[in-house]
Amino acid sequence: MMLFDFSLYQMVSIALVFLWTGFVRTGLGFGGAALGLPLMLFIQNNPLLWLPIIGMHLLFFSGLTLLNRLYNVDWQYLRYSSIYIIPPAIIGVFGLVNLPVLWLNSFIYSVTLFYGFTWLLNRGIESRHVWTDRCLLILGGYIAGISLTGAPLMVAVYMRNVSKYKLRDTLFVLWFILVSIKMTTFIALSVDLHFLTALTLLPVAAIGHILGLKAHNAIMRNDLLFKRWLGGGLVAVSALGLWELYGKQLRILYECNQ
Repeated sequence: MMLFDFSLYQMVSIALVFLWTGFVRTGLGFGGAALGLPLMLFIQNNPLLWLPIIGMHLLFFSGLTLLNRLYNVDWQYLRYSSIYIIPPAIIGVFGLVNLPVLWLNSFIYSVTLFYGFTWLLNRGIESRHVWTDRCLLILGGYIAGISLTGAPLMVAVYMRNVSKYKLRDTLFVLWFILVSIKMTTFIALSVDLHFLTALTLLPVAAIGHILGLKAHNAIMRNDLLFKRWLGGGLVAVSALGLWELYGKQLRILYECNQ
């Protein structure tokens, strides 16, 4: 599907969402897909339309950001953690391609709703033990494979094990690896990458990317407040998304039981 197949209102909405994802990706260092995909599903409820586009943007912008930053990556921890992240991520990609759309959307909204509540209530995901680290990395890898929204789980582990000065650059390398695996699988399975749509939206995402770079330090200084606002928005969007998916079925079931 081409961008111009949408209505004007939808095209404007898509542009704003991709500007937002670009801003979040560099402003926080993670979360572009987690905070953008639920909004995209309101416009077109097919994850396989949006995820290849998000993936191509992430490869482009993370590669651009890392061009002169590879010296600032914690390669040792990246290699160690990849053992737990990459295998479940590959399993997740095959789930994305084969599971029904309703299940995928339910999964994405449910995961996002969980993130929203943790941020809104200031109950961040924390890892204090090695076995917890491994569980979060495995789960985050699987969720990243199936929907690219596993970042907050993996970030909770990386924050404890990687210096804050190397954290964002190390995470960008991790995202680059995971998305490369996903995109390679898409190509092998002949999934439409919507390349022209991704290219059309690239300048919009670039504006968000630049704004995020400029706002990064300010966001980090007000991290808790920023995340609480984000959490409230995620709860609202995810709840509406789940209602849109199941509200009609619940109403029909209720009427049948009357």
